[in-house]
Amino acid sequence: MNGTAPAGEPRPLAMLRRFLLAILALGLAGTLTELVLLRHDEGGLQWIPLVLIGLAMATVLWRVVRGGRASLVALELLMLVFPLAGIAGMALHFRANVEFQTEIDPSMSGWTLFTKAIHAKAPPALAPGAMIQLGLIGLAYAYRHPDLSRTADPSSSPFPGE
Repeated sequence: MNGTAPAGEPRPLAMLRRFLLAILALGLAGTLTELVLLRHDEGGLQWIPLVLIGLAMATVLWRVVRGGRASLVALELLMLVFPLAGIAGMALHFRANVEFQTEIDPSMSGWTLFTKAIHAKAPPALAPGAMIQLGLIGLAYAYRHPDLSRTADPSSSPFPGE
């Protein structure tokens, strides 16, 4: 049995979990594709979402193939990092836009500077919000998952003795 439909969980909830995991997988693949196409790998900080998404995709695959508590805990921990990365990315994008706008017009400040920076196309200030959404989808999938309970079937774990 894989980790997407735990025994003893009502069928509608198990189906909802599978749906959330599929949405997460599609969102991860789409976001990774977009970042690669946009060449979001020019600096050290730009690699953070690429690495996080790659790790999350591998963990989702592990979850689907093997299931068990360990894969779910790993996924949940990664999904907790995603919103933090999204907030940090939004701050970095916004800061880069503010710096660019003040280079163009050093006298710009206040609301005018804010609106110019938030509406800038490159880098899009709110685009890292996708990381927040993906993290929340993953956390919704893991919320009160039966594999997290102490009574989960130990034979479903990929780690002996767990």
